[in-house]
Amino acid sequence: MKKIFVVLLLAMSGITAWAQKYDFVVAKDGSGNFTTIQAAIDASKAFPDAPITIFIKNGVYNEKVKVAACNPHLRLIGESAEKTILTYGDHFDKINRGRNSTFYTYTLLVEADDFRAENMTIENSAGPIGQAVALHVEGDRCAFVNCRLLGNQDTVYLAGQTSRDYFANCYIEGTTDFIFGAATAYFEKCTLHSKTNSYVTAASTNQGKQYGFVFNECKLTAAEGVNKAYLGRPWRDYACVVYIHCSIGKHIAPAGWENWSKTSRDKTAYYAEFENNGEGATTSQRVAWSHQLTKKEAANYTKEKVLSAALPSPEPAVSAWAK
Repeated sequence: MKKIFVVLLLAMSGITAWAQKYDFVVAKDGSGNFTTIQAAIDASKAFPDAPITIFIKNGVYNEKVKVAACNPHLRLIGESAEKTILTYGDHFDKINRGRNSTFYTYTLLVEADDFRAENMTIENSAGPIGQAVALHVEGDRCAFVNCRLLGNQDTVYLAGQTSRDYFANCYIEGTTDFIFGAATAYFEKCTLHSKTNSYVTAASTNQGKQYGFVFNECKLTAAEGVNKAYLGRPWRDYACVVYIHCSIGKHIAPAGWENWSKTSRDKTAYYAEFENNGEGATTSQRVAWSHQLTKKEAANYTKEKVLSAALPSPEPAVSAWAK
């Protein structure tokens, strides 16, 4: 009897600790508060005084999820990056809403500020059949840590013109323009995996912004047979993309960058590199309109400088959300 009591006490203590650590638990098997991610988000307090943390147990969650602007300071924490999977299969033709259909194809849409996702997969499962967004971010100060972002064309859309996004230790894969948008974003120690001969980035940075997409200590890899991919092409005139201390595979074309067809964006876009390595990092044949940073110039691309630049103070310190 004493042994049974001890076991029950330990079990109750575990449950109490679990409840104290997370506001809600999502589990497909019904062992949590909710069986869907969206239901947990919908139950979260609007404009909370403190962050709300939702723990998601391993499982495949086939749903289209939206974090509305009224749900800032929301955290989605998966049990594991490989086995906590949010997936949906919308794509351009399926949405069928005219020329802007791409922007409704997301699996996860984040409109709220101060969002954070960790240890989970976010996937668009539509396959290689056109534009199909996995992650669409509008909010500011959004962070993604140890996440897998899977898709084909247009996997990650970073939309907010005044938004800042942080990605750390993430795996991001796709075909064409699989990281695109107007936001300022800092990618640290991420893997960028090209599935076809196409373009890694398609930034649409606004005129006058100091930073667009910055990749630091990232690794660029490719599927077998891919041998002519590009670091980026400018979706809009003032696209800004910089790679620093990255390992660039041999699949990246010697030219490195390419202009958007039939435009003169090479005259206004800013594409730069600094001390990259790997078979695709050789700069001798890079397009003439790209840049090789000096050590002094590269010093302006720290995480703190990039993520502090988009909006004026007062704001939370970068260290408070991008770590």
